[in-house]
Amino acid sequence: MSEIVIRHIEPSDAEALRDIMSHPDVYHDTLQLPHPSMEMWHERVATKPGRRHLVACLEQRVIGHMALDVMENPRRGHVATFGISVAADMQGRGVGRRLMSEMINLCDNWLRIERIELTVFADNPAAVALYKNFGFEIEGTGRKFALRNGEYVDAYYMARMK
Repeated sequence: MSEIVIRHIEPSDAEALRDIMSHPDVYHDTLQLPHPSMEMWHERVATKPGRRHLVACLEQRVIGHMALDVMENPRRGHVATFGISVAADMQGRGVGRRLMSEMINLCDNWLRIERIELTVFADNPAAVALYKNFGFEIEGTGRKFALRNGEYVDAYYMARMK
């Protein structure tokens, strides 16, 4: 397999990201709704204070995405949270690991982030394992955290300290 390249998002990535998030195997494990619009993705890739987007590419194809949000509240300026998605046909091939590695590099070495937080569905063992490999720990469980396919699903609250 060719090398996965991580780069900052470009406005032209909106269509590829919409296509990734349109797949049931992808939005199933996120808080996204089915059938995302192009308009929504054009708005998401626009610059927003405190948000950084990274994309993973393989031979010019966008195969993964991460949005990192640094908290705006001055008392929580040392904290960031993120969301990650990987194209359905590329899951399990190291894309998430590459995005995580670069995100942690940004947080630890460039953004003065001391705490990275996330929520992950409790029934997503691959994601939980990935986060644990990067030093995240489960801090709690949100019961009936989100509605998915007509049923409420629990989520873990996880965090990593620098």
